[in-house]
Amino acid sequence: MDLNSIFTNQRTGNHPQNIVSRTDFQRDFDRIIFSSAFRRLQNKTQVFPLPGSVFVHNRLTHSLEVSSVGRSLGSAIGEFIVKDFEKDLNDDSRNFYQHNLHNVIAASCLCHDVGNPAFGHSGEDAIASYFDKNEKDLKPKFSEKEWADLVNFEGNANAIRVLTNRQNGKDEGGTQLTFSTLAGIAKYPCEAVAKQKGTIHRKKFGFFQNEKETFLQVAQSVNLIRESSEPVIFKRHPFVWLVEAADDICYNIIDMEDAHRLGIVSTSDCENLFFELIKSENQNTKRVEDKLAILTNANERISYLRAKVINALINNSLEIYRQNFDQILNGTLDQALLDIYKYENKSLQEIESFSIEKIYGHKAVVEIENAGYNVMYELLDHFIPSVLMAKTERKSYDKMALKLLPNQFLYEDGTDYQKVLGIIDFVSGMTDNFATDLYRKIKGIDIGMTM
Repeated sequence: MDLNSIFTNQRTGNHPQNIVSRTDFQRDFDRIIFSSAFRRLQNKTQVFPLPGSVFVHNRLTHSLEVSSVGRSLGSAIGEFIVKDFEKDLNDDSRNFYQHNLHNVIAASCLCHDVGNPAFGHSGEDAIASYFDKNEKDLKPKFSEKEWADLVNFEGNANAIRVLTNRQNGKDEGGTQLTFSTLAGIAKYPCEAVAKQKGTIHRKKFGFFQNEKETFLQVAQSVNLIRESSEPVIFKRHPFVWLVEAADDICYNIIDMEDAHRLGIVSTSDCENLFFELIKSENQNTKRVEDKLAILTNANERISYLRAKVINALINNSLEIYRQNFDQILNGTLDQALLDIYKYENKSLQEIESFSIEKIYGHKAVVEIENAGYNVMYELLDHFIPSVLMAKTERKSYDKMALKLLPNQFLYEDGTDYQKVLGIIDFVSGMTDNFATDLYRKIKGIDIGMTM
């Protein structure tokens, strides 16, 4: 890939393109911050049930922290590109990598989770499972590729839809972000029928059929390497690796800190795991030990070690990115940056194994996943049969169900596929509390007027 042609300030919505400037990419960040889709992340589960007497991370605080890490990664890689590839860069490109790359990475990180439904991954599973379990009745209504979108519902693909789709009564182009920022979140730049386990850029998929043309426009504008035209498959954009690394760094470490604050993980276990990773990177740990000697508050000790661990992971991710830069540019790298590091570092392997056993399998986490799955499944079952029914055949029950849908989600003149996507937009956009409240009302558990 040519370093001069992998970024653009062109936006969705056919907005006139201006001269590349710092302002264009900062505007992406601001648009996301002020968007309702981002704001709703404050009440979407990251891992642990919300809310509680102890404040743990939700999707919004997680995204802010990922964005902070991403900005650091983007800034350092921008300096690296300008220094090591100066002779290959034109003036606009040099300005972009020096002053704008970190803004693009920060913006991409900020919106990487906006397509995730309530209740974490169990919400995703519920949406996909709804179509899988109702295959006999529903599959004949869709094309093969449309059905693949639905039965493999994916938060990454939904993010592209949330950010680019024009809802009823709203402006063209969705959030109207630059194609550079959108390219940065496309971890799996292929359509659903092309997903393939074991291939890093195809383990999942990156866009629905409804947004296919938009994605193709993004891919062309930032010169993604096309692997296949049928089905559509591209290689990852070089920015994706930094966004992915920022996300991986945060959730690997922050989930441990949250578990400690909730009492799921002991102070000694958390300290030992973090300290061992720090020690694996720097044999001279006296400064860390001296700092810990004056910190008597357990939460403060863990926070300090967490910061040191994240710094170590940032530095290692940067080094791996630099070492593999040629493979990243030509699309042949086949492992995430943190996976490469994890393969070499036993301490990070131990943190991951410990988290799987003690955190993600904890009763409180499993309970919210089960509850969330059922809530999301039942909400879909309340709306989808009614929206797919011909208007003339709808009973009073169906009409009442659809009256609960805000107009921007109701595509009565669209195809069955578009009608269903509208329902998914409504349900996947819900916060944990809103989804739970609506579920209780339609099931008759809570009856009464609320404003």
